[in-house]
Amino acid sequence: MTNAPTTPGIVPARLDRQTLAANFSDVEPPMGAHEAVVAADRCYFCHDAPCITACPTEIDIPLFIRQIQAGQPEAAARTILDQNILGGMCARVCPTETLCEEACVREFAEGKPVEIGRLQRFATDTLMARDIHPYERAAPTGKRIAVVGAGPAGLACAHRLAMRGNDVVLMDARERIGGLNEYGIAAYKTPDDFAQAEIDWLMKIGGIATRTGVRLGETVTLQELRAEYDAVFLGIGLGAVNALGAEGETREGVRDAVDFIAELRQAEDLARLPVGRHVVVIGGGMTAVDAAVQSRLLGAEAVTMVYRRGRDRMSASEHELDHAATAGVRIITNAQPVAVHGNGAVREVEFAYTHDGPDGLKPTGETFRLRADQVFKAIGQTLADLPAGLSLCNGKIAVAGAGRTDLPGVWAGGDCTTGGEDLTVTAVAQGRDAAEDIHKTLNG
Repeated sequence: MTNAPTTPGIVPARLDRQTLAANFSDVEPPMGAHEAVVAADRCYFCHDAPCITACPTEIDIPLFIRQIQAGQPEAAARTILDQNILGGMCARVCPTETLCEEACVREFAEGKPVEIGRLQRFATDTLMARDIHPYERAAPTGKRIAVVGAGPAGLACAHRLAMRGNDVVLMDARERIGGLNEYGIAAYKTPDDFAQAEIDWLMKIGGIATRTGVRLGETVTLQELRAEYDAVFLGIGLGAVNALGAEGETREGVRDAVDFIAELRQAEDLARLPVGRHVVVIGGGMTAVDAAVQSRLLGAEAVTMVYRRGRDRMSASEHELDHAATAGVRIITNAQPVAVHGNGAVREVEFAYTHDGPDGLKPTGETFRLRADQVFKAIGQTLADLPAGLSLCNGKIAVAGAGRTDLPGVWAGGDCTTGGEDLTVTAVAQGRDAAEDIHKTLNG
């Protein structure tokens, strides 16, 4: 662990195991069959369906809801999975309130959309519970593709390629495959090890071999992969975290939020996970919200999120910000860190109030301090290492069309590319589309 239990103020077991189990149980209980039919009855089944347009994977939402209404949840699941093979996870973590549900006609008419996300979960969970994998592999093509990065983009790409009859080797640097779904999402959104259960289900398509502990640029090079395989797909995500640029940010007790979330997701016993009494999270996105809320759930007494711009500029949705506030997280906007104070370990974080005007972000001259024994940095990530031969655009791998890079035979998708949006559903769409393009390119 980065913060040992002996670090002053950062200790394990602030709450008993029973309380921790309750805190990290399913944040959104699943629908029952009757509840799902009642919820499906609210859909207008619009012929122009703005919800489909708002979905990055373009699921035929009115169709799957009608199938639920007709008592056919397995058929509804097939409709979902045809477009989004990780439909179960996306039903749990997608910001539906800013995507399909925000576009729902019921939202405009009544201020309460059809519960598309929960209905999607009902359908996919029903199918997975019956141990059904509704896809079969096509005839073998004789082609081998390396998929580097086993997150949402890589998993979607690997499944679609395998389904088309190609052989896939799925590689990842970590010990477990899953990427963001396994290491980067709040534990209370995916209890009962759902990420791995979904991966096990996905792998039933066959034709996908896995290799863990493979780090591009160290274990293997892109040039070696291009020589060995017919095509390469890169879904390597963003491995580096931006620095605060504040004096003292290397003090003990200051760490990256993504590392904290990953450690929590892999913890076998949450009572052994240390957390501070006074926690400060710097950032305004989903990672910041997940780190802040889970700190509270672990027993932190005071948790504060601080973002340098206004609330309207925070990338976390209003739904997530409201959830954080309900969990007891204080949210401060228009303030940026200038120094981390303490004698070895952090004790306070000093912030400067900011004004976001036509000339950009500027300090107002006023400062304040927050007490802290633990600080999480959640101010965005950057591409850790660019594989040789690839071009960058805005700090990410430049792609065109369905994920084609400027290297022949190399595709990319997900957060590491220019089209990445730090959303599971977007990564799935990009991995799926790249797979189709790879298959057509290799097999005519």
